Amino acid sequence: MSRPIERREFIKRTLKAGLTAAASGPLLREFARTPLAALEKDGPDVAVVWGEDYAKNALKAVELLGGIGRFVPKNSRVAILANVQSSHPGTFTNPAVLKAALQLCRQAGAKEINLVSWQALKNWESTGLAKVAAEEGANLKLIDRDEANFKPVPVPAGKALSEARILNILLEHDVFINMPVTKDHAGNKFTGAMKNLMGINSPVNNRTFHKQNWQTDSAAIGHLDQSIADLNTVVKPALNLVDATEFITTNGPFGPGEIIRPKKVVAGTDRVAIDAYCAALWGLKGEDIVMIRCGQEHGLGRHDLKKVKIKEMNI
Repeated sequence: MSRPIERREFIKRTLKAGLTAAASGPLLREFARTPLAALEKDGPDVAVVWGEDYAKNALKAVELLGGIGRFVPKNSRVAILANVQSSHPGTFTNPAVLKAALQLCRQAGAKEINLVSWQALKNWESTGLAKVAAEEGANLKLIDRDEANFKPVPVPAGKALSEARILNILLEHDVFINMPVTKDHAGNKFTGAMKNLMGINSPVNNRTFHKQNWQTDSAAIGHLDQSIADLNTVVKPALNLVDATEFITTNGPFGPGEIIRPKKVVAGTDRVAIDAYCAALWGLKGEDIVMIRCGQEHGLGRHDLKKVKIKEMNI
């Protein structure tokens, strides 16, 4: 039986993993500095705020982490990845949460704010997120799925994935903010912060994550989850701002499905802890989800929420 990982030891491991991986390519050098530094602060690893006003929940969650200035330097170029896979209720990032994030980035003095995606414009329009971007002065950077638009990135720590193919445009930014909606998934039963990063990986490469019978076969599900965890070793968002306000718990990820409304926004740098927390919102255990376990094994975070500093607030 493996012994529990204490906070100080975890920080050391994470720093070591980040530095080792950064040596393999430019991607981690772009995004590892802010989240790794944040781990050494005295504030919470994860902030959770709930209430009727979803925008205010997002604003307060970031405030509890120490404020947006901790993640978005003045004059920086910010890339944001929202989830716009489907327009069914409870399947996409809530417009109010995105609106709050864009306002925070502007307040921090960001030089440019771009919503990066290879999803079609119709997805952004049907979810209402294109309208929010226009209202807040953010740019939609919608990239054609041509493989020339993706950079091959080695995955030295990968167990199932040896190479990722990351959106070239992501490398032109100083800050990357990950903004998924947590929800059900047909294969691994859960999607959140870690799985959302498939949105900046090539669709062709993503198909290698899915083996035959990936929705039902345990080995195929394990390959999918391990591939997602492997991908997360080469991309470290500066901030994860997760929409857990209202989401589907069946028929994911596209829906329609049964919806629950925790009315929560979950923020932080520990993707593993965030996913474990969100999974628990509808009765799932983080340690039972292969992707989350694999993330901890990679040193990306901790799924034992008793060992995570979580600040919760109702407003």
